[in-house]
Amino acid sequence: MHCLLQYMGATGRRPGIRSHVLIHCVSGCISSCHSSCAEKMASEDISQLADSLAKTNVGGGELSFKGKTLKLNTAQDAEEVIQEIEAYEGLQALRLEGNTIGVEAAKAIAKALEKQSDIKRCHWSDMFTGRLRSEIPPALISLGEALTSARAQLTELDLSDNAFGPDGVRGIEALIKSSTCFTLQELKLNNCGMGIGGGKILAAALTECHKKSSSFGKPLALKVFVAGRNRLENDGATALAEAFRLIGTLEEVHMPQNGINYSGISALAEAFKVNPLLKVINLNDNTFTDKGGIAMAEALKTLRQVEHINFGDCLVRSKGAFAIAGALKEGLHKLKELNLSFCEIKRDAALALAESVEDKSELEKLELNGNSLGEEGCEHIHEILDGFSMASVLGSLSDDEGDEDEDEEDDNDDDEEEEADEDEDGEEDEEDDDDEEEGGEEAEEEEHNEEKSKKIPQHDSTPVSPPLPPVDPSTFLSFPSPEKLLRMGSRRSAIVAQTDVADTDKVVQAFVQISSVYRDDQAVKTAVEETIDGLMEKAFGSSIFQPDMFVTSLLVRMGLLKSEEKIKAIPHLYGPLMTLNHVVQQDYFQKSLAPILLAFISKPNRALESQPHPRHTLLQTLHKL
Repeated sequence: MHCLLQYMGATGRRPGIRSHVLIHCVSGCISSCHSSCAEKMASEDISQLADSLAKTNVGGGELSFKGKTLKLNTAQDAEEVIQEIEAYEGLQALRLEGNTIGVEAAKAIAKALEKQSDIKRCHWSDMFTGRLRSEIPPALISLGEALTSARAQLTELDLSDNAFGPDGVRGIEALIKSSTCFTLQELKLNNCGMGIGGGKILAAALTECHKKSSSFGKPLALKVFVAGRNRLENDGATALAEAFRLIGTLEEVHMPQNGINYSGISALAEAFKVNPLLKVINLNDNTFTDKGGIAMAEALKTLRQVEHINFGDCLVRSKGAFAIAGALKEGLHKLKELNLSFCEIKRDAALALAESVEDKSELEKLELNGNSLGEEGCEHIHEILDGFSMASVLGSLSDDEGDEDEDEEDDNDDDEEEEADEDEDGEEDEEDDDDEEEGGEEAEEEEHNEEKSKKIPQHDSTPVSPPLPPVDPSTFLSFPSPEKLLRMGSRRSAIVAQTDVADTDKVVQAFVQISSVYRDDQAVKTAVEETIDGLMEKAFGSSIFQPDMFVTSLLVRMGLLKSEEKIKAIPHLYGPLMTLNHVVQQDYFQKSLAPILLAFISKPNRALESQPHPRHTLLQTLHKL
C-alpha cells in the first residue's frame, strides 16, 4: 500500500492501472490488518491516496487543501496552511474546500494571503461546516480584505455550499465592489441560503463593481454566475436581472430551485436578451407557468450561442412549450441539450417541440419525461425523431403522466384561473416578504407542490377508472419509475429475492435502478430505502458478496471512476447519492468502505458538481463515520 502511494505521489496515477485493482488493493490493506491498524490506514493512507489522485489534476500555481477535513479554529491550528501559502511563489489558485475555518484561523490565513498578489482563483466552497452563522461574515471579511490588500485580480470566486445567508453576502460585499473583482469571470454561490435580502445585496455589489470598473475602461465581464438553491424568489431574481442587464457578458447562468415564479422569470428573460453570449441557462425547478415560458421563448429568439437549456420541473405548460418550440424553429442551431421534463406539457405541444429540433444537428439530449403525452403521444414523438435520425437524443419517458381527456376549452379556462391565482399570490408574497420572508417561502413552496400534483377535476359524469394492476419486478426493472415502485407494495421484496448477490454487476444494476426513482416525497423515499435495505442486507450478509468490487463498480457506473470497459455512466446522480447517504448509515454497511467513497465523492467531477446538495449531504455523513 505504501509503495503504491509513493509511486503515485512521484509519478501521478499510472495510465494503465486498473481501477478495480486500485480499490481492491486499498480495501484489502484495510481488511487484512487488525481493527485499530485498519482504522489508522483508513484515515491516513486513504487520505494520502485521495491527495495523490487529486494532485494528478493540480497545476498552474494551485495549492490545494481540498477535502482534508481540517478543523481550523485558531492561528496555531492553521500553521501548516499558513506556511505552505507563504512558501508558495506565484500562487494563482487556493483550494480550501471541505475544511472548516473559524474566525481566528481565517484572520491568520488572510495575513499570509496579503503577499500573494498573483492569486486569481479562490475555491472556497464548503469551508464553514459546523460553524455558527455569526462566525462566517467576519471570516469572509478578513479573507476579502487580504485579497484587496494584495491587489489580487480574481477571475474565479467559489463560495458554494456555505450556508451563510444574507449576512454572509455582507461579508463579501466589499470584496465584490473592490478592484480585486474588476476582472472576475466566474462567481459561484450555489446553496448559500442568500434569500431575497442576500440577492439584493449581491446585485447591488455587482452593479457597483461594473460601474467602478467601467470608469477605469475595463468593465466587469462576468461569464459564469451560479446561485442555485438560494431562496432568491421574485425580488432577489429581479434585482440580479437588473445587474445582468448592465453586465451583458454572461455565458452561463445557473439559478435552479430558487422559488422564482413568472414575474421573476420574465425579468431574467429580459436580461438574457442583452447577454448575447449565453451558452447555458439552468433555471430548473422554478415556476414559469405560461407567462414565464412565453417570456423566456421571446428571449431565446434573440440568442444565437445557446447550447444547454434546463427548464425541467418548471411548470412551463403547453402554451410555454409551444412558444419555446417556435423559438427553436427560428434559431438556436448550436443547441445540445433541452430539458423540459415534468412541466405539465400535453401531447400536441410536445409533438411541436419534437418537430422543432429537426435541424438541430448538434442536439445530444431532449428530455420530455414526466409530462402528459400518453402512450400514443410517446410513440408519435419517437416516430418524429426517428424520421430525423435523432431517436437516440430522446431521454426516457418512463414517468409520463398519461394523456389528458379534458377538451381544449376547459384547458384554457383552467390556465386562466391558475394564472389569475398566481397573480394574486405574487402580490401577497411581495407585501409579506419583508415581514415574513421564511413564511412566504413555505407558502410558495406548498403552492408549487400543489400545482405539480394537481389532477384533472372529476365531474359526476366522469367514470371512475379501475384500479391499476400490481407491478411485477421485471416490469419495474425494465422501466423504473416511482409510481411503479409504489404500486408494487409488498412485491418489492421479489426484486431482492431474484438478485444474485454473487454477481456484483447484478447487485449494482439493481441498486442503480431502484435508487434512480428516489424522490423527496416521503412515500417514494421510504419505498426506495426499504427496498435498498433488503438488497444490501442480503448482499453484505452473504459470504460470497465482494463489497470492495461492489463499491468499485458503483463508482464506475456513477462516472466517478474510469474503467477500461465502455460503461455508460448514470445521467442523474441525485437518487444514487441520496440512497448512498442512507445506506452508509445502516448497520449492515461495512464502515471500512467509507474512506474509499469519501475519496472519490470529494474529487472534482462535473456530474457531482451538478448535484451539490446530495453530494454535500453524503460528504457530511461520510466525515462522521
